[in-house]
Amino acid sequence: MLEILQRITRGRRRERGVDALARFQSVLHLQSLAETIRDTSLCGLGQTAPNPVLSTLRWFRNEYEEHIYERHCPAGACAELVTYRVDAEKCMGCGICAKKCPAEAIVGSPKSVHYIIEEKCIGCGNCLDACRPGAITKE
Repeated sequence: MLEILQRITRGRRRERGVDALARFQSVLHLQSLAETIRDTSLCGLGQTAPNPVLSTLRWFRNEYEEHIYERHCPAGACAELVTYRVDAEKCMGCGICAKKCPAEAIVGSPKSVHYIIEEKCIGCGNCLDACRPGAITKE
């Protein structure tokens, strides 16, 4: 179940070959696997361990689907599915965000608008925390 949940929250950068198909099938497999574990386990821990997953599948299925089909995390908790953008109107070109980025995903010259290269961004959020004028937004 952990592998399925990790596959659902994985971004496009680390996806290879048939991973996309496996991601689409994940919700169906996750529910049947959780029910099988609950129903066939001999101990109390095994019988209750899948309950959080089954509960979230029941009440928040739309969020699972948004993760899978739209590659978007509504809660903003999945680092690989979050994107950061620079608001060109607010960016002063100070470069503090670029200095704080461990992946060197922010480019721009001093006193001009900076940009985030999505392919290099690791989703750590350091740029968001460092940006004083609030020019970086989390999507």
